[in-house]
This record gives sequence, structure tokens and C-alpha cells, in this order.
Amino acid sequence: MSSVGRLRGRASRALGEQLRRLSEFVDDTEPPALAIVATMTLSLFATLVGFLAVSDLTIVPFVVFLGAAGIGWFRYQEETAYTVALMMTASTILILGLIIVFIFRESIPVIRYESATVFGVTVPGIRMFIQPNWDAVSPPIRYSMVPMIHGTVMVTLIASAVAAPLGVSAALFLSEIAPPTVREVVKPGVEILAGVPSIVYGFIGFTVLGPWASDQFQTTGQGSYLFVGIVVGLMALPTVVSVAEDALSSVPESMKSGSLAMGTTDWQTMTSITLPAAFSGVSAAVLLGVGRAIGETMAATVMLRGVPRLTDPLVNVFYGQETLTSIIARNYGEADGLQMDALFVAGVILFVTVLVISIGAQYIEWRMHKRLGGEV
Repeated sequence: MSSVGRLRGRASRALGEQLRRLSEFVDDTEPPALAIVATMTLSLFATLVGFLAVSDLTIVPFVVFLGAAGIGWFRYQEETAYTVALMMTASTILILGLIIVFIFRESIPVIRYESATVFGVTVPGIRMFIQPNWDAVSPPIRYSMVPMIHGTVMVTLIASAVAAPLGVSAALFLSEIAPPTVREVVKPGVEILAGVPSIVYGFIGFTVLGPWASDQFQTTGQGSYLFVGIVVGLMALPTVVSVAEDALSSVPESMKSGSLAMGTTDWQTMTSITLPAAFSGVSAAVLLGVGRAIGETMAATVMLRGVPRLTDPLVNVFYGQETLTSIIARNYGEADGLQMDALFVAGVILFVTVLVISIGAQYIEWRMHKRLGGEV
């Protein structure tokens, strides 16, 4: 059976288990509690419908939901807690689905506008990915994603080159080399760095790195993919360190002890046992860091020039124009019509890319747990 088939089978079994538990919950619940649960469910559904319909009466079913939840919490706490948790989970999935539908729907007009005929077949939106020009002012109006995709790829590659080796090395030090006292101090500090607002990193890059780079490399104006990538890589570093350290720490101690008992050194054990055993988790950490780099907005917006065009030559990292995230942040306040729809296309590209990376990271992490857990 393929890996996709196994994952589909696991998802089906999990869904079946949840339905079985829900059936048991309904069977074992008293009628008054079921009435409260039904009231909560219907009122929350009515609230959602009213919100989507922009109705002034949306507050009414929401107040009913709060009242029913309050009564249920005092009289049937277990049933109410189960129902609220289930509703919040379902609401999260539903809201995510609505967001996906919304951004895809809003991008349709510009995809139609940028359609072209290739070998007699009309391909929707193809011009957005084969022409290099973005011009929302002068006719003919063109909305190409090529310059922004190029900028995003450049920044992501540089950020990955910074975050991956440094992050894995730091994780290996914390997991295998650092004394417990150092680990207890350094790891929380690294995780705190992940909470620093991205605008702070961008401001430092703009006021410190930007002028220095402009002076040293004699570039015209500020903004370069190189230093944006470095800043974004430093921002992604805490994520890589934290996840990779957890993966390295999950390697069974018996594997390391067995290697040392065979006469290997600590370094040989780390490189031949620990890293290979935790490779899936470390790879997932790097992928999550890459996802952070792709989705970074404020640092790129602050530091880049904001010109949607390709660099010349394409590999020139000392000039930086625009990325998918920065063009959204820079233009959404004043964009309208097809230009706004083009920004939604950029959002769709980002969403699909990060979604694929996240699924890949989750799959790799699942493979790591399966491998270390001894599952077949």
C-alpha cells in the first residue's frame, strides 16, 4: 500500500472512531442535556448564518448560545464541555474552508483577464506566469506574478541557507552537547525570540543592515534580497532550533548508549546515530522554517524597494524588488478592481505553497514517530 493510501486509511479510521464516540455520547446523555446541546448547536449555526448574511439580528442567536452554554456548564458540565470543544473544532475547520473559498473566488476575475490561448486551448491565468511585467496603471494593464515569485524564491533560498545549518547545529548542541543548566536557559531564550514581532527585525534591517549594505556594495538605494533573506533566516531560526531539538531529543537513549558501548566517540554517535535517526524530524523543522520564510511580510515590506520587476541578472541578490507577501502588504490599502483580485492571486499562491510545505512537514514528522516507535 502506498504512503498516501496508508494516510487515507488512518484518516478514515480516525473519522470512524470520532463518529462512534459521538454516537455513544448521544446514547448516554440525558434528555435535558441533549436539549441544551441541541440549543447550543442550532443557535451557533444560526449565528454563523447571520454573520455571513450580515444580519443585524446575529447577536440574538449568539446570546442564546451563551445562555445555553452557561446553563449547561452549571448543570451538565461534562456534556457541555464536550459539545463546546467539538463546536470549536468544527468552527475552525469551517472558517478555514470559508477563507479558502473566499480567496479563490476573489481571484477568479483577474485569472479570466489574464487568460491566453495555447495551442488552441484557452488556459486561465497563464499570462500571469509567463510574462514578466506588472503594470496596474499604463495600458495594456498586466498583472504578472513572475517578479514576485522570483523575489519570494530568492529570499526563501537565502533564508533557508541561513536558518537550516545554523538551526540544526544549535539544536544538536542543545540536545547532545550543552550541560542541562545551559539547555534550560538557552532553549527558552531561543523560543522567546520566535515571539519578537517581525516588524522589529525589519526595522533593524532597514536602519542598520540596509545603509551598511548600500555603502559597502555601492548599490543605488536600499533593499536587497541578500539581507532580507538573512533577516528572515534569523527570524526562522528559533522555529528550526526548537523543532529540530525536540526531534533530536526524541531519539531513544538506548541507541546512543549502544553506539558508545561499541567504542565510538560522542561525535561519531551524533553523526552516525542521532542525526540519521532524527532526520525526518530535522527535515520537518527545516521545512517549517522555510514556510516561515515564504510567509514573512513585514520585514520584506520594510526592507525591499517595492518595485514589481525582475532583477538584472536574475541571480543578482544585491538588489531586491518585491515578494508575494510584500506586494500584498504594500498595495491592499489602495488597490481596487482587477488589481485587488491580482493580490488575491498572490495570496492563493502563498496559501497553496505553505499548505504543501506544512503537509510535507507533518508527513515527515509522522514518519519519524513511526520509525522511532517501531511501528510496521
